[in-house]
Amino acid sequence: MSDIDFETRTKTVPKVERPKLHKVILVNDDYTPREFVTSVLKAEFRMTEDQAHRVMITAHQKGSCVVAVFTRDVAETKATRATDAGRRKGYPLLFTTEPEE
Repeated sequence: MSDIDFETRTKTVPKVERPKLHKVILVNDDYTPREFVTSVLKAEFRMTEDQAHRVMITAHQKGSCVVAVFTRDVAETKATRATDAGRRKGYPLLFTTEPEE
């Protein structure tokens, strides 16, 4: 029999981490009309009327409310677009982001 030289080959598979997630937070204010907040939540975050109303009421009662969780880029984009919608109408509507723990 002939000598067969088997070579052991190993593949190095890079460990890929999931992207860090960020929360989009609605901050309550006493000037932006509830109907407008609800319409922004429906438009930007694709919520139903009932979901948007519950998020708006929670922010009103507690001072702020987590709207949704996304990757950082998406969260920042949505928060900026929603805040800008309020600014265009002259309201102090504010959405912020923070890393999820």
